[in-house]
Amino acid sequence: MQERMAPPSTTNLLPPIAPQLPPLPVRRFTVEEYQRMGQAGVLSEDDRVELLEGWIVPKMVHNPRHDATIAHLSKVLERFLPVGSHIRVQSVITTETSEPEPDLALVVGEATRYLKHHPRPGETLLVIEVADSSLASDREFKGSIYARARIPVYWIVNLVDDAVEVYTDPSGPGPAPAYRTHRTFARQDTVPLALAQKELGAIPGAELLP
Repeated sequence: MQERMAPPSTTNLLPPIAPQLPPLPVRRFTVEEYQRMGQAGVLSEDDRVELLEGWIVPKMVHNPRHDATIAHLSKVLERFLPVGSHIRVQSVITTETSEPEPDLALVVGEATRYLKHHPRPGETLLVIEVADSSLASDREFKGSIYARARIPVYWIVNLVDDAVEVYTDPSGPGPAPAYRTHRTFARQDTVPLALAQKELGAIPGAELLP
């Protein structure tokens, strides 16, 4: 297991360089505008997009290992759920500037709590991204979004390096939002599941990395 403590001023989770934009005026969308596009049918469930920092961006294409890992992780984590919480799979959470769809999110309350709104950062205990081709973006761009929103714990199940990356202590809003603590667990390590300063259990890395 490797452990790294990053200073609050770290820039390791800054958004990556954006693709080249056309030499024309462009604009970002608010969360409210993005939601209205869905309500009006401008965007539908068939449009594989999400709102990240005001930009409407395409979601990554999934391969079999990616999707199988998500299903496997959901079953593993069910054993450790705190009372009054549940797991959402590839569903929206709402921050001030984004509506990402993490592969897994552990949120407070029952599913019926979210009939009229998506979970907000204060209702989100843990987000998990399963990363293969999306690894750089999940570390940098998604990491900065979750840190800005102060989501307390962020995991990347890293299929490229066969490791679980655990990020905690988010900085919150600022010029370079980031998680101040980053620990990397290999297959042979045990990964602690700690939420709200309470350890719920320890999971073998091999069980999280099928």
